[in-house]
Order: sequence, then structure tokens, then C-alpha cells
Amino acid sequence: MIRVCVIGAGYFAQYQIAAWRRLDGVDLVGVADLDPAKRDALIANHPDLPVFETSAGMLETAKPDLLDIATPPSTHADLIRAHERQVASIICQKPFCNDLETAQAVLDDLPEARIFVHENFRFQPWYREIKRLIDAGQLGQIRQARFAFRPGDGAGADAYLARQAYFREMERFLVHETGIHYIDTFRYLFGEPTAVWADLFQSNPAITGEDSGTLLFTMADGLRVTWDANRTLDMDAHNPRLTMGAMEVEGTNATLRLSGDGVITTRQRGTSQWEEHTYDFTDRDFGGNCVELFQRHMVAVLNGQAAPETRARDYLQNLRIEEAVYLSSQQGRRIALDASGKDASLST
Repeated sequence: MIRVCVIGAGYFAQYQIAAWRRLDGVDLVGVADLDPAKRDALIANHPDLPVFETSAGMLETAKPDLLDIATPPSTHADLIRAHERQVASIICQKPFCNDLETAQAVLDDLPEARIFVHENFRFQPWYREIKRLIDAGQLGQIRQARFAFRPGDGAGADAYLARQAYFREMERFLVHETGIHYIDTFRYLFGEPTAVWADLFQSNPAITGEDSGTLLFTMADGLRVTWDANRTLDMDAHNPRLTMGAMEVEGTNATLRLSGDGVITTRQRGTSQWEEHTYDFTDRDFGGNCVELFQRHMVAVLNGQAAPETRARDYLQNLRIEEAVYLSSQQGRRIALDASGKDASLST
């Protein structure tokens, strides 16, 4: 039995807490949050769950094997440093730390720590199925891919207040908070980018950072992947936040489309007929139950039954690419990446 503690009882942590409680082989032995209102809400929803005010008090009492940090990025470095000696493994919410420099410094200080990033988008069931189809050669060689990101949750003067109010104050928002998911997912689906180009802008003046933009990734085999994003616009879906957008993947044998309702359709080259590709997923909590799917993967990792996909040291590559995206938008140029994900034009 893996003993788990969670730090944070905010909006998204509810999905992590619920998923840990559903998983076999896991005992959620405590949740800590400094906010008394969040603690009260947690107790109301989970009356049998041990709830603590401080993470230090929780870890001293509960003695977990795994610590799940579900707090904003500004808190990550201090919490990891404070508790890494008290647990065998740590999962940290994304975006991992405030910036690449801080994330790198944390890992340099803790070279032996088993730290993982809670990156759940790649575990959304439609991406697992699309990856399976690509790897099976069903689409042929992938030549173009596009994702139109349209969650529709960022319009109006009160944008994000009801769910994650700290979004409004993030100076780097669209890419650092959300686009990082797609950087990771595109690497999972299509391999490593060799160049990026970005045009970022703000559609809603009520927030601090950028909420819209276009990113173009050139992948190692020449494939181009476009991320066209605007958080103020929605899409034709029963829940725009299910897939948060629509995707098209074009291969030499077939083209695949993902709808906002999670429906996958394919069209064979040379035909006009689109056919639905059936696969199973559970529309629970967030993103097709991807939080539980990620956490199930982590249980398998900790039990030695699976290779980790989101080890923090490997995840730094996503942050390096993120830095290149912001640099591209600031300087209005294409950034060629070297093997480390850094700007190749700055390499010596």
C-alpha cells in the first residue's frame, strides 16, 4: 500500500484527491492547506479524510511514501526543498516551479530525489489512442498537425475568478500555464522540435499575461505542428473544456480529426468518407479522467511496473522549449533549437 499525502486543496486538487481515493493500492493519509475555507470544504466533501493546516505537521504525523504537491508554481521550490528528505517520491504540479532557472536549481540541489511532474494532458485518452494509431502506422508518415485551442473560459472582466483566480496575475500565462501541456503532448505524439516560432498576444485586458497566440513547431523529421490558441473563444462542444479544442493530424496514408467531444474520425487518403474510430474513455472529472490515468501510471512506476514518463529532470526540456517560445515572440523570429532545447543561435 502506497501512503500518499497532498499539499493543496484548491480547484484542481479536488480531482487529484478524488483520484487517489479511487485507486487500488493507495491510502490517502492526509491533505494540507493553509486556507481554512478550503480545509472546511474538503472536510465537508471527505469527512473521513485527515486534513491538516500545515504540510510540516501533516508529514510528521502521516509519514507518507509519496507527496503530491498541488499548489501554484511560486510555492513549488520551497515545498520540494522543505520535504524532499521526508518522502521517497514527490509529484509536483505543473507548471514546474516559476521558471526554468528555479526548476533547474531545485533539481541540481537534489540530484538523487525522485521527483515527477503531474503532467496529465498526455494521459488524456484521445491522445493515448492517437499515439497508438500513429505508432501502428495507421496514418502513415505524419506531415502536418494542427490544434485549435478554444476552451472559452477566459472572456470577460471576471475571467478565472470562480476557478483559479491566480491565473489573472500570471505575467506569463497562456504558454507557461497551459501551452506547456501541449509542448509536452506534441513531444509525446510527434517527437522533438528542432525549431519554434511564436506570436503571443492578449485578448482580455482584465488579466496580466498573454491569453492568445500561434505557435509553430518544426519537428525533427520535418513535420510542422501548429498550436492556434485563444482562451477567450469557445468551440462547438457540449463541454469546451473536455478536449479544450479540436485537432487534425495529416499523414501520408490517412487524416485524423479529434472533435471537442472527444470523437476521433479518420479519412483514408484519396477518399472523401470520414469514419468514426471507436475507443473507450470515461468522461469523469477533468479531461477524460486523465488525472486518475496519470496517477494510476505513477502507482505502476512506484511499484516497478512501468517506466516513468514525466520525471522532473526530463521535464526540464519542456521548460527550455517554453523559454524559446517566449523569446521567439519577443524578438519576432524563428528560434532554432539545439539538442538541449536551447536557442541554437546562442550556442557556442
